[in-house]
This record gives sequence, structure tokens and C-alpha cells, in this order.
Amino acid sequence: MKRVLLPALLAGLFSHGLSAAPGEHAIAMHGEPKYPADFAHFDYVNPDAPKGGRLRRHTIGTYDSFNPFISRGSPAAGLGMLYDTLTTSSSDEPFTQYGLLAERIEMPEDRSWVIYHLREEARFADGKPVTAEDVVYTFTLLTEKGQPFYSFYYGDVEKVEALDKHRVRFSFSGGDNRELALIVGQMQVLPKHYWEERNFERGTLEPPLGSGPYRIVSHDPGKRVVYERRTDYWGKDLPVNRGRHNFDRISYEYFLDDTVALEAFKGGRYDLRLENVAANWANGYQGPALSRGDIIMDTFDHDLPSGMQAFTYNLRRPLFQDRTLRKALAYAFDFEWTNQNLFHNQYRRTRSYFENSELAAEGLPGKDELAILEPLRDKLPEEVFTSVYNPPKSDGSGRPRDNLLRAQTLLREAGYTLRNGQLHTPDGQPVRFEILIDSATWERVSLPFANNLRGLGVRAEVRRVDHTQYIERLRRFDFDMVVNVFPQSNSPGNEQRDFWHSSAADRPDSRNLLGLQDPAIDALVDLVISAADRDALVTRVRALDRALQWGHYVIPNWYTDHFRIAYWKHLAHPGKPAPHGLPLDTWWHKDAE
Repeated sequence: MKRVLLPALLAGLFSHGLSAAPGEHAIAMHGEPKYPADFAHFDYVNPDAPKGGRLRRHTIGTYDSFNPFISRGSPAAGLGMLYDTLTTSSSDEPFTQYGLLAERIEMPEDRSWVIYHLREEARFADGKPVTAEDVVYTFTLLTEKGQPFYSFYYGDVEKVEALDKHRVRFSFSGGDNRELALIVGQMQVLPKHYWEERNFERGTLEPPLGSGPYRIVSHDPGKRVVYERRTDYWGKDLPVNRGRHNFDRISYEYFLDDTVALEAFKGGRYDLRLENVAANWANGYQGPALSRGDIIMDTFDHDLPSGMQAFTYNLRRPLFQDRTLRKALAYAFDFEWTNQNLFHNQYRRTRSYFENSELAAEGLPGKDELAILEPLRDKLPEEVFTSVYNPPKSDGSGRPRDNLLRAQTLLREAGYTLRNGQLHTPDGQPVRFEILIDSATWERVSLPFANNLRGLGVRAEVRRVDHTQYIERLRRFDFDMVVNVFPQSNSPGNEQRDFWHSSAADRPDSRNLLGLQDPAIDALVDLVISAADRDALVTRVRALDRALQWGHYVIPNWYTDHFRIAYWKHLAHPGKPAPHGLPLDTWWHKDAE
């Protein structure tokens, strides 16, 4: 959800009928917003981008619902274009929110509450105004009937109330959760008059009513969904929207297999492809359209934290409660061989949960980090204080003999025994587990890993299932090991509780896939959320990073610091840097020029 400040008069003034400070146009997590109140547009857009044409995109899988807010069903791609939020973020700042539905924002220095002043001109697609009552209704609906994530994510919101038709106030419970005032502004606002007459808890293929720049005009469940730009969109002339939402139509075509999808792209079935398979980028883009120059292959550098993509242990399994076993199994993954033979050396090895950013822990902890870590020393691995974490490096042979010998030593010293080619735990249980995947791409990576594990006497079965079954099993935590991505932003905060905190470990649909329950991690997460300024945030995130690294909860994969995009030459983009994102809504169709 997140890319998920200024003094105001005390809230009590409202109850006495006194006037309040006029509020601000934006709020920054730390420091001041980049853009002033009278800004004309974001720097990375083309403010004169022409409107028109179409953008055809693709996705893998299927869909059976237009309700992305509940756990039931598989929602269609692109539904976020239907809805406006109270605020919207910029792509050239770590975390700043600018008014969208909200014209002004008020909050005190301690951020114990925030008041959003809605724009009087804000309208849903049926012409009815967006009101504070809609915001209150949305919050209640999502936290009571939406995905469990919402009640957890907004758990520190104590009360939401409509002060009048155009003012809504969020009050927060005690504590130092400083980003709550920003993340409540990211909530997509739903129309009360529409959903009161419908069952929100059931999936639906009735195109829903929103207030955003697009509406659904046609759909074929599981195959295609088409959005149309609303010429009557209330917010089209706002500075935050200038140069954006340029295509008249945006469609998503569904494919069950990415190999077929790539061939369809080269054949002109869709216009733009974000490539995340290195082998495709190296060898897959060949054919007449490429030879003619009709398809452009481009890269866009970014400063976004890559997060952690990794083989992820399910700590709910008794087998994986042993940190030594988790550490030892990592020696069987040969990244160097994988990168050279499967990925044409296009990747770097991930070592941090906040890789590619200033948030990543480097070297040994300095005095500021130690001040945070020392009170937790008896709950953390000693290496947090004495060693620099790096994942095992191999000789690139595909069968890393030295690494496997090291793993065998670790296991033997921990009481594991090898009998008849099968490794057994100290209490005599065979070390066997399943690696659950949902794509052929991951078979190519997982099978060599499983083969190296056999050299340790570990039986790891690679099991591929269809995407729908895969998602359902993750929702129920019904797996031993999966490949997962823990995404990160430049301003970590409330979402860290959903990733790592004990309170999320057993909650349905939690992003704490690890099942991690550790009081030291809990304490560090709380410190991250309460960071008062950027320097404190960086220090506290680095401390959290070290604790996660040395817990050996995952086997890190790889990352890249740029986007790889192939697109047909009839598309154009501003050509200006947006270091903290890839805003495709700033692109346009050349035929509209």
C-alpha cells in the first residue's frame, strides 16, 4: 500500500467553534515537501503530454473479481485506476504525500491526529460528491469486512469521524507511529451510496463505481479487462495529475504462460513489457519487429530499495526452528553458477533486506546502532555485533564443494547425522521439505538447488502448482519453503510490522510468511515505526536489517538497480528521472501528438 507536518491548533478548538489553521497542501514523513503549495506539476512529467491512443499491457494468471479489497477471489489488474485517495505520492521524494481528494491537511507536531479537508469539487463517476462520510464508511468497511491486512495496518487508528461534509479527522492511539498520518491518506475512498446496496464481502464482476481517472468499459473474465479514461474526471487539471493519465484506453490481456506472453508481445498483441527474466532480456527479444526497430529495449536506473527476494523458510515448521540448519542449507545455493548460466551475469547478490539504498546495514554497527542493539544483546545472535553478514559465495561450478563441506561441518557439530544418504536431525527426524513454486522460471533455479541439497542428505522436492493454488497455499501458510519478495520503500514504517512482527505471524493473509516471532525483532520494528527524523530512521532500519540478516530466515537471491522495459515505438515517455519509481502513467501514445 505504501510506497506505504506542520503545527496546527489543538483539536479542542473545533469543539469550541474557533477557527483552525488553514492546513497544508502536503505532508512529508521527514523534513519538508519538495514541491510548494503553488507548484504546477511534478518535475518528472511532461505537462503537455497529449491525451489519446491506447496502452495494451499484459499479466500472467487469471481474474474473477473486481473487488481487490477482500480475500475472496482473484482481482483484475489495474483496479487502482478506478479510485482516488486522499493524497498521492511523488516519485522523486522518499515519502511525501500531496493532496488529491484532500485540498488541505492539518496535524499537530506530535502527529496524534490528522484532519483532511476534502475538495468540494471531488466527485464519484456518477456525479455525486465525495464526502467525509464516504471516508469514514470506507475505513469502517475495510477494517471490518476487508482483508485482515487492513485492520492490522490501521490498528493504531483510534477513531475516524466526519467533522462536517468536507472534513474528516483520524485520531491515533498513544505511541510514536509517526507515519500514520500519511498512510491513512493512501486509502482508496469508496462510495457509501454504492456499497450500501451491495454485498462487499463477495467477489463481483460488476464494474464498481469510483472517483478515479478511469472506468471499466469491457471485460472477459480471465482473459482481458479494458479501462477507459474519463473525460469528466473531476481531478484531471490538478497539479498532481498534470501530465498523467494520458491514454484513452488501457487494457490488460491475460496469459497463463510467460513464454507465450513474450511471443505475443513480439507479435504486437500488447505494447509494453517490464522484463524480469534475465534470459529473456539477453536472448528472447529477437524477431522481425526487433530487426525493424519497431520495438525499443531500454533500461531505467532507480534508487528504490530492492527489498529481499529469497528462498523463504516457514518457521511454523518445527524443522526450520533450528538456526544452524537454516544457515547450513544456504551453502547449497550456488548464486554464482545461477547468475552466469541462467541470467547472463545480469544480477548482483542480495545481502540486505534493504538492498540498493542507504538503509542497508554496512560494515560493523557504529555507536548509534549499538545504542539501539545493546539493550537487546541477550536476544540477538552474537554475530550482529561482531561480524559483517554476507551470503555464502561459491566457485561457480554448480556443485560448490567447499560450501557443501562447510555446511556438513556445521550440521555435524550441531548433532545432525547422515545415515544411508539421508540427513537426520539431532532427535532422529529426516530432513525433508518441499520447495513450492508456480512458474517454469523458478524450476530452473530450484532444481539445481535441490540437487545440491541432496549432497547434504537433504530431500527437497520442487513442487510446481498453478498460480491460483499457489496463492491460496500462501494465504494458509501451507508450505515449507517458497520464493518470496519482501518489498521495501525508501521510508520503511508501518508495513514492517506486517512483515516481521510476532502479532502478524499467525494472522490470515499476513505478509509475515516466515512466521517470525522474535521479541528482539518486535522491538526493532517498533523503533523503526517511531523514528522521529530521517537520521533516526536510517539508523534503526540498519539495526533491524542486521538482526534479520543474522537470523538466517531466508536464503537471499539477487537484485538489479534498474528497470528493463521493452516497448513498441509508438509509445513515448518524458525522459526525465523519477528515482523512486517507474510512473508509467506519465507515458503517452505518439499518434495523439
